[in-house]
Amino acid sequence: MSDLYARHRAVAPDWLALYYEDPIEITHGEGRHVWDARGKRYLDFFGGILTTMTAHALPEVTKAVSEQAGRIIHSSTLYLNRPMVELADRIAQLSGIPDARVFFTTSGTEANDTALLLATTYRRSNTILAMRNSYHGRSFSAVGITGNRGWSPTSLSPLQTLYVHGGVRTRGPFAHLSDAEFTAACVEDLRDLLGHTRPPAALIAEPVQGVGGFTSPPDGLYAAFRDVLKEHGILWIADEVQTGWGRTGDHFWGWQAHGRSGPPDIVTFAKGIGNGMSVGGVVARAEIMNCLDANSISTFGGTQVTMAAGLANLTYLLEHDLQGNARRVGGLLIERLRAVAAQLPGVREVRGRGLMIGVELVEPGTDKADPRAAAAVLEAARDGGLLIGKGGGHNTSALRIAPPLSLTVAEAEEGAAILEHALRSVC
Repeated sequence: MSDLYARHRAVAPDWLALYYEDPIEITHGEGRHVWDARGKRYLDFFGGILTTMTAHALPEVTKAVSEQAGRIIHSSTLYLNRPMVELADRIAQLSGIPDARVFFTTSGTEANDTALLLATTYRRSNTILAMRNSYHGRSFSAVGITGNRGWSPTSLSPLQTLYVHGGVRTRGPFAHLSDAEFTAACVEDLRDLLGHTRPPAALIAEPVQGVGGFTSPPDGLYAAFRDVLKEHGILWIADEVQTGWGRTGDHFWGWQAHGRSGPPDIVTFAKGIGNGMSVGGVVARAEIMNCLDANSISTFGGTQVTMAAGLANLTYLLEHDLQGNARRVGGLLIERLRAVAAQLPGVREVRGRGLMIGVELVEPGTDKADPRAAAAVLEAARDGGLLIGKGGGHNTSALRIAPPLSLTVAEAEEGAAILEHALRSVC
Protein backbone atom coordinates (compact mmCIF):
# COMPACT_ATOMS: atom_id res chain seq x y z
CA MET A 1 0.00 0.00 0.00
CA SER A 2 1.38 3.40 -0.98
CA ASP A 3 1.83 6.07 1.65
CA LEU A 4 -0.75 8.26 -0.07
CA TYR A 5 -3.28 5.39 -0.17
CA ALA A 6 -2.74 4.75 3.54
CA ARG A 7 -3.26 8.44 4.31
CA HIS A 8 -6.38 8.47 2.13
CA ARG A 9 -7.88 5.56 4.06
CA ALA A 10 -7.07 7.25 7.34
CA VAL A 11 -8.87 10.52 6.56
CA ALA A 12 -11.46 9.83 3.82
CA PRO A 13 -14.83 8.14 4.39
CA ASP A 14 -15.04 4.41 3.68
CA TRP A 15 -17.72 4.99 1.04
CA LEU A 16 -15.47 7.23 -1.06
CA ALA A 17 -14.81 4.79 -3.89
CA LEU A 18 -11.42 4.31 -5.53
CA TYR A 19 -10.70 2.37 -8.72
CA TYR A 20 -8.20 -0.52 -8.73
CA GLU A 21 -6.83 -2.81 -6.05
CA ASP A 22 -3.72 -0.63 -6.04
CA PRO A 23 -5.16 2.87 -6.65
CA ILE A 24 -3.15 5.26 -8.80
CA GLU A 25 -2.38 8.94 -8.32
CA ILE A 26 -2.69 10.88 -11.58
CA THR A 27 -0.18 13.71 -11.57
CA HIS A 28 -0.48 15.33 -14.99
CA GLY A 29 -1.99 14.97 -18.44
CA GLU A 30 -1.72 16.16 -22.01
CA GLY A 31 -4.14 15.60 -24.86
CA ARG A 32 -5.75 12.20 -24.39
CA HIS A 33 -3.04 10.88 -22.05
CA VAL A 34 -2.34 11.07 -18.31
CA TRP A 35 0.62 9.99 -16.17
CA ASP A 36 0.66 8.49 -12.70
CA ALA A 37 3.05 9.24 -9.83
CA ARG A 38 5.30 6.39 -10.95
CA GLY A 39 5.69 7.89 -14.40
CA LYS A 40 3.49 5.40 -16.27
CA ARG A 41 1.51 6.85 -19.16
CA TYR A 42 -2.11 5.91 -19.81
CA LEU A 43 -4.50 6.54 -22.66
CA ASP A 44 -7.48 8.13 -20.90
CA PHE A 45 -10.83 6.76 -22.03
CA PHE A 46 -12.80 8.07 -19.03
CA GLY A 47 -11.77 11.74 -18.76
CA GLY A 48 -12.28 12.20 -15.03
CA ILE A 49 -15.82 10.75 -15.37
CA LEU A 50 -16.64 12.42 -18.72
CA THR A 51 -15.34 15.77 -17.49
CA THR A 52 -12.12 16.34 -19.44
CA MET A 53 -14.23 16.84 -22.54
CA THR A 54 -11.81 18.31 -25.05
CA ALA A 55 -8.28 17.39 -23.90
CA HIS A 56 -5.99 17.41 -20.90
CA ALA A 57 -4.00 20.65 -20.54
CA LEU A 58 -5.72 22.19 -23.56
CA PRO A 59 -3.64 25.34 -24.20
CA GLU A 60 -6.67 27.51 -25.00
CA VAL A 61 -8.32 26.61 -21.68
CA THR A 62 -5.22 26.81 -19.50
CA LYS A 63 -4.37 30.21 -21.01
CA ALA A 64 -7.88 31.53 -20.37
CA VAL A 65 -7.79 30.28 -16.76
CA SER A 66 -4.34 31.75 -16.13
CA GLU A 67 -5.19 35.14 -17.62
CA GLN A 68 -8.48 35.37 -15.72
CA ALA A 69 -6.82 34.30 -12.45
CA GLY A 70 -4.33 37.11 -12.94
CA ARG A 71 -7.19 39.63 -13.02
CA ILE A 72 -9.77 38.32 -10.55
CA ILE A 73 -10.77 34.79 -9.63
CA HIS A 74 -14.07 35.34 -7.88
CA SER A 75 -16.66 37.93 -6.86
CA SER A 76 -19.97 35.96 -6.46
CA THR A 77 -23.20 36.66 -8.35
CA LEU A 78 -23.86 39.80 -6.32
CA TYR A 79 -21.87 41.74 -8.91
CA LEU A 80 -22.01 41.97 -12.66
CA ASN A 81 -19.81 39.29 -14.18
CA ARG A 82 -18.84 39.59 -17.85
CA PRO A 83 -17.51 36.02 -18.37
CA MET A 84 -20.66 34.60 -16.79
CA VAL A 85 -22.98 36.68 -18.98
CA GLU A 86 -21.00 35.80 -22.11
CA LEU A 87 -21.09 32.08 -21.41
CA ALA A 88 -24.77 32.21 -20.43
CA ASP A 89 -25.55 33.96 -23.70
CA ARG A 90 -23.76 31.25 -25.72
CA ILE A 91 -25.48 28.43 -23.83
CA ALA A 92 -28.92 30.02 -24.09
CA GLN A 93 -28.51 30.26 -27.86
CA LEU A 94 -27.32 26.65 -28.11
CA SER A 95 -29.95 25.21 -25.76
CA GLY A 96 -32.88 25.13 -28.18
CA ILE A 97 -35.13 26.47 -25.42
CA PRO A 98 -37.08 29.62 -26.34
CA ASP A 99 -36.62 32.69 -24.11
CA ALA A 100 -33.98 30.78 -22.19
CA ARG A 101 -32.47 31.83 -18.88
CA VAL A 102 -29.27 30.27 -17.49
CA PHE A 103 -28.22 29.78 -13.88
CA PHE A 104 -24.74 28.46 -13.10
CA THR A 105 -23.85 26.04 -10.32
CA THR A 106 -20.68 24.20 -9.36
CA SER A 107 -21.74 20.63 -10.25
CA GLY A 108 -24.30 18.44 -11.96
CA THR A 109 -25.75 17.47 -8.59
CA GLU A 110 -26.37 21.11 -7.75
CA ALA A 111 -27.78 21.73 -11.22
CA ASN A 112 -30.31 18.93 -10.78
CA ASP A 113 -31.16 20.23 -7.30
CA THR A 114 -31.93 23.60 -8.86
CA ALA A 115 -34.03 22.05 -11.60
CA LEU A 116 -36.06 20.16 -8.99
CA LEU A 117 -36.55 23.36 -6.99
CA LEU A 118 -37.77 25.19 -10.08
CA ALA A 119 -40.09 22.40 -11.25
CA THR A 120 -41.69 21.73 -7.86
CA THR A 121 -42.17 25.46 -7.22
CA TYR A 122 -43.57 26.15 -10.67
CA ARG A 123 -45.96 23.21 -10.53
CA ARG A 124 -46.75 23.35 -6.78
CA SER A 125 -46.09 19.62 -6.51
CA ASN A 126 -43.34 17.55 -4.91
CA THR A 127 -44.02 14.46 -7.02
CA ILE A 128 -41.29 13.64 -9.54
CA LEU A 129 -41.23 11.07 -12.32
CA ALA A 130 -37.80 9.50 -12.82
CA MET A 131 -36.41 6.64 -14.84
CA ARG A 132 -35.39 3.25 -13.51
CA ASN A 133 -31.60 2.77 -13.55
CA SER A 134 -31.08 6.55 -13.44
CA TYR A 135 -28.49 8.62 -11.58
CA HIS A 136 -28.81 12.34 -10.87
CA GLY A 137 -26.26 13.15 -8.17
CA ARG A 138 -25.32 12.65 -4.54
CA SER A 139 -27.29 15.37 -2.72
CA PHE A 140 -30.30 14.55 -0.56
CA SER A 141 -32.86 15.45 -3.23
CA ALA A 142 -30.85 13.98 -6.13
CA VAL A 143 -30.40 10.67 -4.30
CA GLY A 144 -34.16 10.65 -3.75
CA ILE A 145 -34.83 10.52 -7.50
CA THR A 146 -31.96 8.19 -8.42
CA GLY A 147 -33.23 4.84 -9.67
CA ASN A 148 -29.98 2.94 -9.11
CA ARG A 149 -29.68 1.13 -5.79
CA GLY A 150 -25.89 1.13 -5.81
CA TRP A 151 -25.87 4.95 -5.68
CA SER A 152 -28.85 5.53 -3.40
CA PRO A 153 -27.76 5.33 0.26
CA THR A 154 -31.11 6.39 1.75
CA SER A 155 -34.81 6.07 0.98
CA LEU A 156 -35.59 9.31 2.78
CA SER A 157 -36.45 12.19 0.46
CA PRO A 158 -38.26 15.52 0.33
CA LEU A 159 -39.84 14.29 -2.91
CA GLN A 160 -42.32 11.59 -3.85
CA THR A 161 -40.60 9.73 -6.68
CA LEU A 162 -42.36 7.44 -9.15
CA TYR A 163 -40.21 5.39 -11.50
CA VAL A 164 -41.06 4.96 -15.17
CA HIS A 165 -40.09 2.23 -17.63
CA GLY A 166 -37.95 3.00 -20.67
CA GLY A 167 -34.39 3.98 -19.81
CA VAL A 168 -32.95 0.52 -20.50
CA ARG A 169 -33.72 -0.93 -23.93
CA THR A 170 -32.37 -4.47 -23.63
CA ARG A 171 -33.46 -5.51 -20.13
CA GLY A 172 -36.77 -5.50 -18.27
CA PRO A 173 -40.32 -6.56 -19.15
CA PHE A 174 -40.39 -4.82 -22.54
CA ALA A 175 -36.94 -5.87 -23.80
CA HIS A 176 -38.33 -8.47 -26.20
CA LEU A 177 -40.42 -5.92 -28.11
CA SER A 178 -39.49 -4.04 -31.28
CA ASP A 179 -38.44 -0.41 -30.87
CA ALA A 180 -41.89 0.83 -31.85
CA GLU A 181 -43.62 -1.67 -29.55
CA PHE A 182 -41.19 -0.85 -26.72
CA THR A 183 -41.98 2.87 -27.01
CA ALA A 184 -45.72 2.21 -27.14
CA ALA A 185 -45.57 -0.04 -24.07
CA CYS A 186 -43.58 2.54 -22.09
CA VAL A 187 -46.02 5.29 -23.06
CA GLU A 188 -48.97 3.18 -21.95
CA ASP A 189 -47.17 2.47 -18.67
CA LEU A 190 -46.70 6.22 -18.19
CA ARG A 191 -50.35 6.91 -18.92
CA ASP A 192 -51.40 4.24 -16.45
CA LEU A 193 -49.06 5.60 -13.78
CA LEU A 194 -50.46 9.11 -14.17
CA GLY A 195 -53.93 7.74 -13.53
CA HIS A 196 -52.89 6.59 -10.06
CA THR A 197 -51.06 9.58 -8.63
CA ARG A 198 -51.40 13.24 -7.84
CA PRO A 199 -50.18 15.49 -10.68
CA PRO A 200 -46.36 15.31 -10.82
CA ALA A 201 -44.15 18.35 -11.22
CA ALA A 202 -41.80 16.92 -13.84
CA LEU A 203 -40.16 13.96 -15.49
CA ILE A 204 -36.36 14.00 -15.16
CA ALA A 205 -34.42 11.76 -17.52
CA GLU A 206 -30.92 11.27 -18.88
CA PRO A 207 -31.06 10.81 -22.68
CA VAL A 208 -28.29 8.23 -22.18
CA GLN A 209 -28.00 6.89 -18.64
CA GLY A 210 -24.44 7.50 -17.49
CA VAL A 211 -23.79 5.71 -14.20
CA GLY A 212 -26.41 3.18 -15.32
CA GLY A 213 -23.96 1.84 -17.92
CA PHE A 214 -24.60 4.04 -20.99
CA THR A 215 -28.05 2.59 -21.62
CA SER A 216 -30.70 4.42 -23.62
CA PRO A 217 -34.20 3.98 -25.04
CA PRO A 218 -35.09 4.01 -28.73
CA ASP A 219 -34.86 7.44 -30.32
CA GLY A 220 -38.13 9.29 -29.91
CA LEU A 221 -39.24 7.74 -26.61
CA TYR A 222 -39.01 10.98 -24.65
CA ALA A 223 -40.79 12.83 -27.45
CA ALA A 224 -43.66 10.36 -27.06
CA PHE A 225 -43.50 10.86 -23.30
CA ARG A 226 -43.57 14.62 -23.82
CA ASP A 227 -46.86 14.39 -25.71
CA VAL A 228 -48.40 12.71 -22.66
CA LEU A 229 -46.74 15.07 -20.20
CA LYS A 230 -48.08 18.10 -22.06
CA GLU A 231 -51.62 16.83 -21.62
CA HIS A 232 -51.11 17.15 -17.86
CA GLY A 233 -48.90 20.25 -17.78
CA ILE A 234 -45.97 18.17 -16.49
CA LEU A 235 -42.49 19.53 -17.17
CA TRP A 236 -39.66 17.63 -18.87
CA ILE A 237 -36.18 17.98 -17.38
CA ALA A 238 -33.35 16.64 -19.55
CA ASP A 239 -30.31 15.75 -17.44
CA GLU A 240 -27.51 16.47 -19.92
CA VAL A 241 -24.69 16.34 -17.37
CA GLN A 242 -23.03 13.50 -19.29
CA THR A 243 -24.66 13.68 -22.74
CA GLY A 244 -24.33 17.37 -23.58
CA TRP A 245 -21.92 19.30 -25.82
CA GLY A 246 -21.84 16.83 -28.70
CA ARG A 247 -20.58 13.74 -26.91
CA THR A 248 -23.18 11.50 -28.54
CA GLY A 249 -21.95 12.59 -31.97
CA ASP A 250 -25.30 12.64 -33.75
CA HIS A 251 -26.57 15.55 -31.67
CA PHE A 252 -25.26 18.48 -29.65
CA TRP A 253 -27.71 17.63 -26.85
CA GLY A 254 -28.87 14.12 -26.06
CA TRP A 255 -32.49 15.28 -25.97
CA GLN A 256 -32.36 16.07 -29.68
CA ALA A 257 -32.73 12.35 -30.41
CA HIS A 258 -36.17 12.86 -28.85
CA GLY A 259 -36.91 16.35 -30.14
CA ARG A 260 -39.95 15.69 -32.32
CA SER A 261 -42.28 17.28 -29.76
CA GLY A 262 -40.02 20.21 -28.97
CA PRO A 263 -37.21 20.91 -26.51
CA PRO A 264 -37.30 20.15 -22.79
CA ASP A 265 -38.66 22.74 -20.39
CA ILE A 266 -35.44 22.52 -18.36
CA VAL A 267 -31.95 21.29 -19.28
CA THR A 268 -29.23 20.62 -16.72
CA PHE A 269 -25.54 20.48 -17.62
CA ALA A 270 -22.11 20.17 -16.00
CA LYS A 271 -18.96 18.04 -16.35
CA GLY A 272 -17.56 18.58 -19.85
CA ILE A 273 -18.26 22.27 -20.29
CA GLY A 274 -15.54 23.20 -17.77
CA ASN A 275 -13.03 20.63 -19.07
CA GLY A 276 -12.17 19.85 -15.45
CA MET A 277 -13.19 23.13 -13.83
CA SER A 278 -16.27 23.02 -11.56
CA VAL A 279 -19.06 24.25 -13.81
CA GLY A 280 -22.69 23.17 -13.81
CA GLY A 281 -25.92 24.88 -14.65
CA VAL A 282 -29.57 24.99 -15.57
CA VAL A 283 -31.31 26.33 -18.67
CA ALA A 284 -35.05 26.94 -18.51
CA ARG A 285 -37.78 29.03 -20.06
CA ALA A 286 -37.95 32.44 -18.41
CA GLU A 287 -41.36 31.83 -16.81
CA ILE A 288 -39.99 28.72 -15.10
CA MET A 289 -36.63 30.16 -14.10
CA ASN A 290 -38.30 33.28 -12.71
CA CYS A 291 -40.95 31.45 -10.65
CA LEU A 292 -39.04 31.65 -7.35
CA ASP A 293 -40.44 34.27 -4.97
CA ALA A 294 -37.46 34.48 -2.59
CA ASN A 295 -33.95 35.81 -2.95
CA SER A 296 -31.22 33.55 -4.23
CA ILE A 297 -27.60 33.92 -5.28
CA SER A 298 -24.67 31.64 -5.95
CA THR A 299 -21.37 32.14 -4.17
CA PHE A 300 -19.30 29.95 -6.49
CA GLY A 301 -21.62 29.22 -9.42
CA GLY A 302 -20.55 31.42 -12.31
CA THR A 303 -17.28 32.47 -10.73
CA GLN A 304 -15.04 34.27 -13.21
CA VAL A 305 -12.22 31.76 -13.54
CA THR A 306 -14.53 28.81 -14.22
CA MET A 307 -16.57 30.87 -16.68
CA ALA A 308 -13.39 31.79 -18.55
CA ALA A 309 -12.56 28.09 -18.79
CA GLY A 310 -16.04 27.25 -20.01
CA LEU A 311 -15.99 29.96 -22.67
CA ALA A 312 -12.61 28.89 -23.99
CA ASN A 313 -13.57 25.23 -23.92
CA LEU A 314 -16.90 25.76 -25.69
CA THR A 315 -15.26 27.94 -28.33
CA TYR A 316 -12.61 25.29 -29.01
CA LEU A 317 -15.23 22.54 -29.22
CA LEU A 318 -17.34 24.43 -31.74
CA GLU A 319 -14.46 25.74 -33.87
CA HIS A 320 -12.89 22.26 -34.14
CA ASP A 321 -16.19 20.41 -34.69
CA LEU A 322 -15.57 17.98 -31.86
CA GLN A 323 -19.16 16.79 -32.16
CA GLY A 324 -18.37 15.64 -35.69
CA ASN A 325 -15.17 14.03 -34.45
CA ALA A 326 -17.13 12.18 -31.77
CA ARG A 327 -19.49 10.89 -34.43
CA ARG A 328 -16.74 9.77 -36.81
CA VAL A 329 -14.16 8.37 -34.39
CA GLY A 330 -16.79 7.06 -32.00
CA GLY A 331 -18.49 5.21 -34.85
CA LEU A 332 -15.23 3.51 -35.77
CA LEU A 333 -14.52 2.62 -32.14
CA ILE A 334 -17.92 1.10 -31.44
CA GLU A 335 -17.80 -1.04 -34.57
CA ARG A 336 -14.29 -2.23 -33.68
CA LEU A 337 -15.48 -3.23 -30.22
CA ARG A 338 -18.58 -4.95 -31.58
CA ALA A 339 -16.38 -7.06 -33.83
CA VAL A 340 -14.39 -8.16 -30.77
CA ALA A 341 -17.51 -8.73 -28.67
CA ALA A 342 -19.01 -11.07 -31.29
CA GLN A 343 -16.22 -13.53 -30.48
CA LEU A 344 -16.53 -13.39 -26.68
CA PRO A 345 -19.34 -15.19 -24.80
CA GLY A 346 -18.83 -12.95 -21.77
CA VAL A 347 -19.81 -9.78 -23.64
CA ARG A 348 -23.58 -9.34 -23.79
CA GLU A 349 -23.75 -6.04 -25.63
CA VAL A 350 -21.73 -3.13 -26.98
CA ARG A 351 -23.95 -0.06 -27.04
CA GLY A 352 -23.83 3.71 -27.19
CA ARG A 353 -23.28 6.48 -29.69
CA GLY A 354 -20.49 8.92 -30.39
CA LEU A 355 -17.81 8.75 -27.71
CA MET A 356 -20.15 7.36 -25.07
CA ILE A 357 -19.84 3.58 -25.32
CA GLY A 358 -20.88 0.83 -22.93
CA VAL A 359 -19.70 -2.79 -22.94
CA GLU A 360 -21.92 -5.01 -20.79
CA LEU A 361 -20.40 -8.19 -19.37
CA VAL A 362 -22.24 -11.34 -18.28
CA GLU A 363 -21.35 -14.78 -17.03
CA PRO A 364 -20.70 -16.77 -20.25
CA GLY A 365 -23.69 -18.72 -21.44
CA THR A 366 -26.10 -16.74 -19.27
CA ASP A 367 -27.78 -13.36 -19.12
CA LYS A 368 -26.53 -12.77 -15.57
CA ALA A 369 -24.50 -9.62 -14.92
CA ASP A 370 -20.85 -10.26 -14.06
CA PRO A 371 -19.42 -7.47 -11.90
CA ARG A 372 -16.36 -9.61 -11.13
CA ALA A 373 -15.45 -9.68 -14.82
CA ALA A 374 -15.99 -5.92 -15.14
CA ALA A 375 -13.59 -5.28 -12.26
CA ALA A 376 -11.05 -7.67 -13.76
CA VAL A 377 -11.21 -6.04 -17.19
CA LEU A 378 -10.77 -2.63 -15.58
CA GLU A 379 -7.58 -3.89 -13.91
CA ALA A 380 -6.30 -5.57 -17.09
CA ALA A 381 -6.92 -2.45 -19.16
CA ARG A 382 -5.06 -0.36 -16.60
CA ASP A 383 -2.12 -2.78 -16.75
CA GLY A 384 -2.12 -2.32 -20.52
CA GLY A 385 -2.06 1.46 -20.23
CA LEU A 386 -5.76 2.30 -20.68
CA LEU A 387 -8.13 3.95 -18.18
CA ILE A 388 -11.85 3.21 -18.51
CA GLY A 389 -14.83 3.36 -16.17
CA LYS A 390 -17.62 1.03 -15.11
CA GLY A 391 -21.28 1.23 -14.14
CA GLY A 392 -24.57 -0.57 -14.47
CA GLY A 393 -27.94 -1.12 -12.90
CA HIS A 394 -28.67 -4.21 -10.83
CA ASN A 395 -24.94 -4.92 -10.83
CA THR A 396 -21.89 -2.94 -11.89
CA SER A 397 -21.16 -5.01 -14.96
CA ALA A 398 -20.81 -2.46 -17.77
CA LEU A 399 -17.56 -0.89 -18.90
CA ARG A 400 -17.89 2.83 -19.62
CA ILE A 401 -15.78 4.29 -22.42
CA ALA A 402 -15.85 8.08 -22.82
CA PRO A 403 -12.58 9.62 -24.07
CA PRO A 404 -12.01 13.34 -24.67
CA LEU A 405 -13.83 14.39 -27.83
CA SER A 406 -10.57 15.24 -29.61
CA LEU A 407 -9.64 11.54 -29.72
CA THR A 408 -7.80 10.59 -32.92
CA VAL A 409 -8.39 7.52 -35.06
CA ALA A 410 -4.94 6.19 -34.13
CA GLU A 411 -5.67 6.62 -30.40
CA ALA A 412 -9.06 4.95 -30.79
CA GLU A 413 -7.38 1.97 -32.43
CA GLU A 414 -4.71 1.85 -29.74
CA GLY A 415 -7.29 1.91 -26.98
CA ALA A 416 -9.44 -0.70 -28.70
CA ALA A 417 -6.45 -3.02 -29.00
CA ILE A 418 -5.67 -2.70 -25.30
CA LEU A 419 -9.30 -3.25 -24.36
CA GLU A 420 -9.56 -6.23 -26.68
CA HIS A 421 -6.58 -7.85 -24.96
CA ALA A 422 -8.13 -7.15 -21.55
CA LEU A 423 -11.49 -8.57 -22.58
CA ARG A 424 -9.94 -11.71 -24.07
CA SER A 425 -7.94 -12.27 -20.88
CA VAL A 426 -11.12 -12.24 -18.77
CA CYS A 427 -14.13 -13.05 -20.94
